[in-house]
Amino acid sequence: MDKKLEKMINDQMNFEIYSAYIYLAMGAYFDAKGLTGFANWMKVQWQEELFHAKKMYLYLLDKGGRPFYTAIPDPGKEWKSAKAAFEHALEHEKIVTSRINAIKSAAMKLDDHATSVFYNWFVNEQVEEEKNVGEIIQKIEFVGEKGPGAYMLDKELAARVFVEPPLAE
Repeated sequence: MDKKLEKMINDQMNFEIYSAYIYLAMGAYFDAKGLTGFANWMKVQWQEELFHAKKMYLYLLDKGGRPFYTAIPDPGKEWKSAKAAFEHALEHEKIVTSRINAIKSAAMKLDDHATSVFYNWFVNEQVEEEKNVGEIIQKIEFVGEKGPGAYMLDKELAARVFVEPPLAE
């Protein structure tokens, strides 16, 4: 495996762990506010991000690379509102998308077809990630952050569960 590409994948694997850390911090923020449905949504996202890191870890090994870990930055612990937390999540997902696209582009430039195909899954996943967060922001804008609408949205978000997809697709 090309060493530059191996480093990019390692960096992204660590960024996925950082992403998980952000979502877990947001989950704690919502739990502390008594918004357990919002907290659940964030904690399911935490699990998804760890799955992404796991997928990259195993891919590195399959390609003869070596996974390495770095320090995880502070994810923050306070947001001014539920909407602000989801807006932060959306901006973060956009950064993840740009990083995934850069890895895919580097793999294509190197004619590393296996890595390029592997990252197709992540390219598609990022479309879903940004869409899901964006839809929740729209719902918060529609129902507001207090009252019956917010209560119903909290109940809707409480129903989300994580089902680990197959590692190889």
